[in-house]
Amino acid sequence: MERPAWAPRSIDISVPSVARIYDYYLGGSHNFEVDRQAARRAMEFLPGLPKIMQANRAFMRRAVRFALAEGITQFLDIGSGIPTFGNVHEVAQGARPGSRVVYVDHDPVAVTHSQAVLAGNEDADVVAADLREPREILASPQVQRLLDLNRPVALLLVAILHFVDDSDDPQGAVAELRDALAPGSLLILTHASYEGIPLPQERSLGAVDVYHDIRNPLIMRTREEIARFFEGYDMVEPGLVPMALWRPETAPEDEDPYAFAGFAGVGRLGARATAGRRHAAGAAGTPMPRTRRNGRTA
Repeated sequence: MERPAWAPRSIDISVPSVARIYDYYLGGSHNFEVDRQAARRAMEFLPGLPKIMQANRAFMRRAVRFALAEGITQFLDIGSGIPTFGNVHEVAQGARPGSRVVYVDHDPVAVTHSQAVLAGNEDADVVAADLREPREILASPQVQRLLDLNRPVALLLVAILHFVDDSDDPQGAVAELRDALAPGSLLILTHASYEGIPLPQERSLGAVDVYHDIRNPLIMRTREEIARFFEGYDMVEPGLVPMALWRPETAPEDEDPYAFAGFAGVGRLGARATAGRRHAAGAAGTPMPRTRRNGRTA
């Protein structure tokens, strides 16, 4: 297999990547045949996967515009993936020049391409890091330079938590990030679920098995389980709902049925939730004890 010029030498292009599979679903060009093969296998069971991903991106853009309307101009996008048209910095900086964006991803292609896209953009940067290492993210030079954690931040965890197994304590990682944020910050989140998929669950299981086979297990959680990630946040109307129903810009009845798969929501952090927060260690550069977990990075 020939290695494209944009592919870092450090990556194994014979192994599928969820970031590059996602890029393929969105019609991007930064993916390999091995990624396309895995995507097509998953689509044999769940043909609406591209539509689900498009609905996910559309929600993200609506949520970023909502954050801007609320006066928030700082964004921390963890699990950001490979930049495509209408990414967070394009939406935010297009509407509010000077908005600051930090992307975080573990995939070398996503990081390398993000660096290329952001070259010359003084108000945006990318961190190569793991969602399950929130202290590493918060202490990174990019976050330290661009984000003031004493002011509200929009934290995006879009289509990422369903790749973190319960054994890796995603709840703890989300809570640690929450505790670093100022009152008024927003959590913007989407998550896969069997609920809302217009197919029998047994059929959807086939697509889940494809991700398991490529060693990137897809964890389908219930609405109740997803809601727990918003602990400490006050839900913004209309709450935790199917992606196509969160403040839609077009009539929901005109949407593809697959746009209602999974859940999306935005939560606002109140003063009570941050009373005991420990943001100083992550924001002010105080050394923090590092923990390293094995398994998939996010």
